[in-house]
Amino acid sequence: MPLEERDYLAVGRGAVLARNGIVSSVIPLAAEAGTHVMKQGGNAFDAAIAVAMVEDVVLPSFCGLGGEVFALLYEASSGTLYGLTGSGRAPMTATADYFKEKGFERLPRDGALASTIPGEVDALWTIHDRFGSGKFSFSQLMEPAIGYADEGFAVPQRNARYGRLGRDRLLEDPHTAQFMMNNGEPYLPGEVMVQKNLAKTLKRVADGGRDEFYKGGVGEELIKALQEGGSLYTMEDLAAHETLVYDDPVSISYRGYTVYETKLPSQGIIVLQGLNLLEQFDLQKYEHNSADYIHLLTEIKHKVFADRTAFYGDPEYVQVPVDALLSKEYAKERAGTIDLSRAANNIAAGVLPTSVTSSSDGSTSYFSIADREGNWVSLIHSVFAIWGSCFIPGDLGFMMNTRAMSFSLKEGEANSLMPSKRPLHTLNCFMIFKDGKPYLTGGTPGADFQPLWNIQTIARVLDFNMDVQRATEEPRFIAAAPGGMGGTEFEIQLEKPLLEDASLVKDLEAKGHKVGIYSTPGRVGALALVAQDHETGVYMGGADPREDGQVSGF
Repeated sequence: MPLEERDYLAVGRGAVLARNGIVSSVIPLAAEAGTHVMKQGGNAFDAAIAVAMVEDVVLPSFCGLGGEVFALLYEASSGTLYGLTGSGRAPMTATADYFKEKGFERLPRDGALASTIPGEVDALWTIHDRFGSGKFSFSQLMEPAIGYADEGFAVPQRNARYGRLGRDRLLEDPHTAQFMMNNGEPYLPGEVMVQKNLAKTLKRVADGGRDEFYKGGVGEELIKALQEGGSLYTMEDLAAHETLVYDDPVSISYRGYTVYETKLPSQGIIVLQGLNLLEQFDLQKYEHNSADYIHLLTEIKHKVFADRTAFYGDPEYVQVPVDALLSKEYAKERAGTIDLSRAANNIAAGVLPTSVTSSSDGSTSYFSIADREGNWVSLIHSVFAIWGSCFIPGDLGFMMNTRAMSFSLKEGEANSLMPSKRPLHTLNCFMIFKDGKPYLTGGTPGADFQPLWNIQTIARVLDFNMDVQRATEEPRFIAAAPGGMGGTEFEIQLEKPLLEDASLVKDLEAKGHKVGIYSTPGRVGALALVAQDHETGVYMGGADPREDGQVSGF
């Protein structure tokens, strides 16, 4: 991977280089906590727990103990890449009819009904138990997070905007506002946020481990608060939660590389489907971020999202034709239906090839880590919408996720609500191998925007030869469509530098696209990338300047 030669007066940063260990996180305090663990002899998996816990404290609008996790974990000693699913299920007694009879057309965004069982604590516990170095106890790795909760931290500059964005929602529940606001107002950049109640909860988990959260006192308080809010969850639901670890992440080949993604119910296969279609085109003929290129990626995105609606769901309940969806035969057929000169505004799911045997496949923060031993971590965790469900259970101090709102209440859909079913997840992260070894890992928050941003980023590195920092900085775009986040109609939404290019906008409009700007804070993304030069062994890290991202290495 080439390193960019940049003018020293350029605004863009260069990639951070490191030989022994590297962390790319949305927040400097978390990145530094991770490298500190590795400097003390810990591995990438130990560091991941420290990073995640600090992010849980410092980024309560993104993630927390009430959130969920998906990850890819490369264990150098065995040469095995593992996937991890740490998402929660619907209540054992929940049905679509139950909620429709109560007048719901869909599950709410806020409150106790919006949440699934949080998987964060069990996922991190599982990583420590199965992959940790053994040099640190789980409680030791929680110490930085406990310190920031108990003693406070200065609210990061860019992250502070999410307080302003969520102000009205937070104020709707005085209990939530008490914990997440500063005397009824959002925290300003640089103001110190102290979370004493969260610190107490973290200490209880540090002392009692995962059982304290899922079977003990913390769990009892959690379920009591959920039930008081109308939820159907019981202690039996909470105690039954488990993290799934698998050794066969879903993958495709892309221009000589192997791209791995998190399995369903993560929507990672959307990224793989998109890359399969993109591979059918010679990108050497395209200028990066030209009208032709943006049009191509937009049409690809719409096609794979149509397939998501038709086919994707929890593989324990729905037979998802993953092999057929990811076949090169299907990609060639779908790519052949793309009109390179005109936008399509009525896109249906594809007709799957019968020659392929299909099998059932078993607001957010993301970070990447690699260590001196060659272990890699690609981890994304989230409470889903910014500020999750705006529901804090009791005095526990953490925000619950709003993932249950992803369920459909319509009968017959792949993602329809059923007892103990997991909802389809926007969360996904990737890891790319070159010559059988990890080469590039990355991800970003952004819900439905994640797949297209990840595809744009992967193409920047693999097709347009950008280094990892430039790949995070280049202007991005969203392809909004009915039925997904970003709008109620087909529209390409460009970041400001692209929108200011009048000829680009004119060319896109000539192809039949409606063009607008995306500037809502929740849509900026926060890419974190780590790559390795296999010849020198040097790690390269990139972090998104749209957030307070930082790479820390040594």
